[in-house]
Amino acid sequence: MGQLEDIQIFVRVVEAGGIGKAAEQLNMAKSAVSRRLSELEARLETKLIHRTTRSSHLTEAGQFYYQRSLGLMASVEEMNQRLSDEDRHLEGGLRLSIPLSFGLQHLSPLLDEFARRYPKIKLYIDFSDREIDLIEEGLDMAVRISDLKDSSVQARKIAPIRFVLVASPGYLEAHGEPKDLQSLKHHQLLKYGNDELNSWRLEDEQGQKHDISFASRIHANNGEFLREMAKAGHGIILSPTFIVWQDIADGSLVPVLSQYRKPTIYAYAVYPRNRYLSKKTRVFIDFLVAHFDNRAYWDERP
Repeated sequence: MGQLEDIQIFVRVVEAGGIGKAAEQLNMAKSAVSRRLSELEARLETKLIHRTTRSSHLTEAGQFYYQRSLGLMASVEEMNQRLSDEDRHLEGGLRLSIPLSFGLQHLSPLLDEFARRYPKIKLYIDFSDREIDLIEEGLDMAVRISDLKDSSVQARKIAPIRFVLVASPGYLEAHGEPKDLQSLKHHQLLKYGNDELNSWRLEDEQGQKHDISFASRIHANNGEFLREMAKAGHGIILSPTFIVWQDIADGSLVPVLSQYRKPTIYAYAVYPRNRYLSKKTRVFIDFLVAHFDNRAYWDERP
């Protein structure tokens, strides 16, 4: 192996925050990564990374070398892509982070189609609702559902994400239907997330915002679990429509206070800012954007 491979390993060590994490992402032995880094430093006759048993950080020379290495790797990637214009020849690994419920319900069929269309691309998928540092985790891109205030990423909209208050017919029969926002305080509410902030910000049909504080009976960090608890009659949830759309259609969940909504956010395809976007990543993002066409098919009634 040559210096280019050593540079790629060096960059991964820097971005992963250490040799152990880089070795895991590169599927290499930790000792092999350490040896390759030492060989690169010996060849350059300079220290790139100060390493201790607990931490590592770039030297001044290492910072310079890292920035130039990014440019070099982007140039090599671009050169290779220009010599292989046909998308069907794409190959290599594609590392993705995808929200759990949205991914399983709405992206699984697309991932199946993409894998069939590009059989030489290996997919590494992290299904998780946590917001991951793309560079530190060695990811090519992520799908994020948020209002996207992260300035470290570039983004393209995939689809709008809307929310609705729902409860089961059995719960409403037993406890009555809330007539206004204040009456929600007298109901059993199920909350997404495990933080201690029990509040929702909703807006009415005129766009006026209302902050509602409440006592939550059940907290969970999975929307599908909360949907099942609501269907079982345990309370009211504020849920993304992409989770409960079929339950609303078959009547197992009923919208309440429909004149109030959580402000619409979006599902985005995000990737690191100031990085050359690999062709396989760009093709996958284009594939997602073209499929959804900025539409939420789960909100469209027949």
